Amino acid sequence: MLTLLFLIFLLTDISLRFWLAWRQTRYVHQHKDQVPQEFAHRISLSSHQRAARYTIARTRLGACERLAETILLLLLTLCGGLEVLDWLIGLMVDNEMWRQLSLIGAVLAIMGLAGLPFSLYRKFVLEARFGFNRMTLKLYFTDLLKVIIISMLLGTPICAFILWAMGSLGTSWPIYAWLCWATFNLLMLWLFPSVIAPLFNKFAPLEDQELRQRINDLSERCGFHTSGLYVMDGSRRSAHGNAYFTGFGRTKRIVFFDTLLAKLRASEIEAVLAHELGHFKHKHILTRLVFSLLFSFVLFQVLGWAVTQVSFFTQLGVTPRIGSSNDALALILFFLVVPTFTFWTTPLNSYLLRRAEYQADSFAAQHSSGDELCSALVKLYNDNAATLTPDPIHSAYYDSHPSAIKRLQFIRAIA
Repeated sequence: MLTLLFLIFLLTDISLRFWLAWRQTRYVHQHKDQVPQEFAHRISLSSHQRAARYTIARTRLGACERLAETILLLLLTLCGGLEVLDWLIGLMVDNEMWRQLSLIGAVLAIMGLAGLPFSLYRKFVLEARFGFNRMTLKLYFTDLLKVIIISMLLGTPICAFILWAMGSLGTSWPIYAWLCWATFNLLMLWLFPSVIAPLFNKFAPLEDQELRQRINDLSERCGFHTSGLYVMDGSRRSAHGNAYFTGFGRTKRIVFFDTLLAKLRASEIEAVLAHELGHFKHKHILTRLVFSLLFSFVLFQVLGWAVTQVSFFTQLGVTPRIGSSNDALALILFFLVVPTFTFWTTPLNSYLLRRAEYQADSFAAQHSSGDELCSALVKLYNDNAATLTPDPIHSAYYDSHPSAIKRLQFIRAIA
C-alpha cells in the first residue's frame, strides 16, 4: 500500500510541476512583446524581453533538475540503491556508529554530486549568459569546500546524537532528537552573522554617513536595535542586489549587498530596509521559525512510529539489516520521501509568505516612502531580470512574493 501511495504522490508531484513549468514558459513568452502599462515609462521593451528569456531559461532548467531528482529518488528507494549502499558500507566499516554516519554522508554526497552539474550550469552558463555571474570556478569550488567542511563539523555531532537517541532512549527518542535539532537551529541563528557568514564574504561597516543617519532614524522610529550596519561584497559572486537583517538579540545586524548600494538612491535604500524591518516588526521571521520547529516536531514523531514498522522499509525498497541497527536507514529513507508526501503544502506556504510581503510593504509605506519603495522595486525588477508577467497559477503555487503589478498597485494604494 505504501509503495502505491508513494508512486501516486510522486507522479502527481512531478506531473503538476511540469504542467506549471509549461504554463509559466508559455505565459511569459506570450507576454514578452509588450511591457505592462504600469512599467512602460521605466522599463524598456528590450529589458522586458530579456527578463522573459531569463525566466523561461530558469524554469526549464528547474524542470530538468526536478526530473533528475525524481530519478535519483527512485534509484535510491524502490530500485534498491539505498540498500546496496548500506551493504557496501557495512563491508568496509565495522564500528556501528561510524557505519551509520558513513551511510548518511554517502547519500548526501551522491545527492550533492547529482546536483552539481545543474548548479554549475546555472551559475556559469545561465547566469553568465544574462550578465549576472561574477564568480570564478576557483571561488565556486572554494565555497563548496567550505560548505562541506562546515556541514561535517556541525552535522556529524547532530546526526550522531540523533542516532544514539534512536538506539538508546526507547520510544521517547523523538522528543530528545527534536530538542537537539531545535537547539542546533537556534545556535545557527546566533552563529551565522558573526562566525559563518564572514567565512564566505567580507563585511565592512557602512561608511555613507547620510545613509547611516537615514537608517538610524528609521530604526529608532521602528523600535529596531541593531549591533551594526554592514556592506557585504556580494559583487564577488553575483550582480544581483539585496538587503537583509540577520541574527537575534545582540547579534542583530543590517546587511547591504554592495550591488544594491550601487543601484539605488539613499531614499530608495531606506524604503527597501523599511520593508525588511516590517518583517521584523510583524514577527514574520519568528513565526516562520516557530512553525518550522513545530513541523519538525511532528516529523520526528511520525518517524518514531515509522521506524518500528517493517513495511516502512520494505515497501520503499529497503530490506532492514538483521542483527544491526537500521536507524540511519530509517532517517535517510524518511527524509527522502517526506517531500513527496508534503508537496501539496507548497501553495499554502507560498500564500502565507505573500501575505507577509504585503504586510511588510504596508509597514514600509507607512514608516518610509511608498513612492520610493515602488521606485526601488522597479529598478530591482529591471536589474535582476524579474519577469513582470508571471503565469497566475504558477505564481500562486510557487512565488513567495506577489507579482510585480499587484505589489506596486498595493503600495500605491496605501501611499
